Amino acid sequence: MTRRGVVAALLLATIVLLVGLGVWQVQRRTWKLALIAQTERKLHQPPVPVPGPPGWRAIGPAAAYTPVLASGRYRQRADTYVQAVTELGGGYWMLTPFDTDRGFALLVNRGFVPAERRGRVAPSTGRQTIRGLLRVTEPGGGFLRRNDPAGDRWYSRDVAAIAAARRLGTIAPYFVDASEPKAGWPRGGLTVIRFRNSHAVYALTWFGLAALVAFMAWRVRRSV
Repeated sequence: MTRRGVVAALLLATIVLLVGLGVWQVQRRTWKLALIAQTERKLHQPPVPVPGPPGWRAIGPAAAYTPVLASGRYRQRADTYVQAVTELGGGYWMLTPFDTDRGFALLVNRGFVPAERRGRVAPSTGRQTIRGLLRVTEPGGGFLRRNDPAGDRWYSRDVAAIAAARRLGTIAPYFVDASEPKAGWPRGGLTVIRFRNSHAVYALTWFGLAALVAFMAWRVRRSV
């Protein structure tokens, strides 16, 4: 193959690649819009009982933000504090095991507490019914920071790791964000539901680059 043929093949491959990336972003945008619409519909539905052991394997990202409720009792002196930044400032999410009346336990994110209130929140006693949003586990840690179970430093709500560190036994593979705000601490109802959707911008960028490469290739061919 001549040098001109090699250059032409490389340019064609570049254009095909850029167009493919643009099409992929269009498909991602369609998926993201469907996810946003699905989540909006779920948020307006009445709460359902939290999933029990038979259905745990079926729980995935699509179940996130489902309104749920559960009755039972909080387990005492088993709180875990996960670093958080909210509209109230920096502090912690307070996660507490909740023993349901149905014979299994789950982690409940009872809400936000400021840093100075860590370990100083009055226990929640007695049988009660909680309402909240089902959330999928957040394994590993936060951005550039890994969870440190040995040092009791948590940057994400990693259900399995927290259960192992606290020796909680068998527990649901998800957690529940308490959705009922109340006075005092912890402060519930601070779940942020936001989906980044920049796929249209990315798609236009890739298509624009493909058009630019095609135009440059045409100009070069005209000048030869």
